Amino acid sequence: MKKQLRKLKILEIDPWLKPFKNELNIRMEEYEKNKKKLLENHDSFKDFANGHLYFGFHEVENGWIYREWAPNANELTLIGDFNDWNLDSHPLSKKENGVWEIFIPGKDSLYHGCRVKVKINSMGKTLHRIPLYIKRTIQNPISHDFSGQIWKEKDEFNWSDQDFKVKNEPLLIYESHIGMAQEKEDYGTFKEFEKNILPRIKDAGYNTVQLMAIMQHPYYGSFGYHVSNFFAVSSWFGNPTELKELVNTAHSMGLNIIMDIVHSHAVKNIAEGIDEFDGTTTQFFHEGLKGIHPAWDSKLFDYSKPEVIHFLLSNIKFWMDEYHFDGFRFDGVTSMIYDHHGLGVNFDNYEKYFNDTVDMDAINYLQYANELIKEIRKDAISISEDMSGMPGMALPIECGGIGFDYRLSMGVPDFWIKLLDKKDENWSMYDIWYELTSLRPKEKRITYVESHDQALVGDKTLFFRLADQEIYWHMEKSDKNPIIDRAMALHKMIRFITITLSGEGYLNFMGNEFGHPEWIDFPREGNNWSFKYCKRQWSLGDNLDLKYNYLKKFDKDMIYFTKINHILETSEVKDLWLDDTKKIIIYKKNDLIFLFNFHPTDSFEDFRFPTHEASDYKVVFDSDAEIYGGHERISRKVIYSPKQLHEFNKSTGISIYSPSRTFLVLKKID
Repeated sequence: MKKQLRKLKILEIDPWLKPFKNELNIRMEEYEKNKKKLLENHDSFKDFANGHLYFGFHEVENGWIYREWAPNANELTLIGDFNDWNLDSHPLSKKENGVWEIFIPGKDSLYHGCRVKVKINSMGKTLHRIPLYIKRTIQNPISHDFSGQIWKEKDEFNWSDQDFKVKNEPLLIYESHIGMAQEKEDYGTFKEFEKNILPRIKDAGYNTVQLMAIMQHPYYGSFGYHVSNFFAVSSWFGNPTELKELVNTAHSMGLNIIMDIVHSHAVKNIAEGIDEFDGTTTQFFHEGLKGIHPAWDSKLFDYSKPEVIHFLLSNIKFWMDEYHFDGFRFDGVTSMIYDHHGLGVNFDNYEKYFNDTVDMDAINYLQYANELIKEIRKDAISISEDMSGMPGMALPIECGGIGFDYRLSMGVPDFWIKLLDKKDENWSMYDIWYELTSLRPKEKRITYVESHDQALVGDKTLFFRLADQEIYWHMEKSDKNPIIDRAMALHKMIRFITITLSGEGYLNFMGNEFGHPEWIDFPREGNNWSFKYCKRQWSLGDNLDLKYNYLKKFDKDMIYFTKINHILETSEVKDLWLDDTKKIIIYKKNDLIFLFNFHPTDSFEDFRFPTHEASDYKVVFDSDAEIYGGHERISRKVIYSPKQLHEFNKSTGISIYSPSRTFLVLKKID
């Protein structure tokens, strides 16, 4: 008898998926079957994901209990400052299912700041490892090795954000890295970020802070993406209490705060990380080459193992409960969901999403992760970093989707990079329109012009690409320079057309809003461990004599304009005019008309286009204002009245002056 396929709403949302209804049904069958197994003794994922409340170090009435999961180990012994690193005095007892446990009598037997490790004998090897669920690790300044550290706050942290509710209005995300957020040539700290950067983000109009590199990583230059200790706060920037203070302050300012979570891979370091914790390579990761990422040189999780799912889901709950994060941006999703990790694959047709290269276990894990996040907090945020465009990534699970709230529009930054390699006169308005309006049906997008990767050495930010070396010599407001003029004009136009046309949320990497002039180069052997380029020069944007200040002012007003006009709250956009010869793009959103003139030289004194309605219009925002470094060629006082346009079959429209390399926004006058 032929198996009856269920009706999935995703097939109605995207009819192109109908040939793959069998594969989508298998996805949901696997999700439900494995969920049932995982939750056999639990009511929900929220009830299931409590590994951090059982494993690790826990103070009890008359001492401490320490537990680990090390199924293939022969012997575990706790060592540390508390017992003068005695290798034999504190052995753990083996319980069922690979669990090890020790009770240490005395409230003060483990004390605040006490360094700890666990000695593991397995497979004929003796390893000194950092406990899996440790909340803090520190590095010895002399030997440079890492140890776990007991973090026991004197008093329970006094949160004051009980009434905070996530701003799920359109997300305006300020992506940040704590360590390089300061102007000094040194590591930035949680306290400095709280004091100096949060007010900047608030003043700039963004409503969400996205923090990179929060999970402990032994190599600073990894940008935080080679995680070693999944439950530990990055010691590069401070301690757990200081991170809590930062989050609490952000909430008091009305800011959402989310973090990059890295569940796509882990650092392969044995001494610092979780690799070979119990003496085997397969405790957390796939066996052999399947367990190694060929491009990242890191370890790949085996999502088919219930213990791995338990570890990772507990990690999600931990960061939400312990530190009050409002959600996550999941890193490396493409790598997770395909055996080929997206390397060298062009996702140019739907068959690329439904074949034997897809890791169904990874997809199911992401569904469980999103279900858990919503169980913990219905208003929490989840964002997927997937460059493949997997259909359903940001659709509800019950529809047949993977459950993210948003997907990053990763193709948009790549598009702008490629476009900037062409001469301005060869830019296609049709290509711009297509790239910025293409979307998966009903899936919300976070759009952005440039990623943090483009700010790294070996690449260039948008403004650096546009201005090149002139950025070093011609950024004083009194200095007239055609290359800088072009760079500033296009910087404003590209950012504005991206935020208004291509998403339901927007992201900016810190400093890029004012055209930060230099790349990021983390301290490394090749630069003699210098911090010279691992900082943000906020003083450039603040300096009223420099053109960076024009761009800073523009970005602030752009963010404000999108908010008060609810531009990101609708995907509905009407194409009014595309002209590849004159390099004109005109579209309507809500009651606003957006006119972009990308022509490098030509301004149009009497540019006529149809509006299809008998309404007066007035310019309410433009890129050519003097306060943004423009030439003040656009009047905000003129009323543009409707007229019949004979060249458009007597359609109703207006005539307007459109200067080269500018945009303007017209608003209907009631």
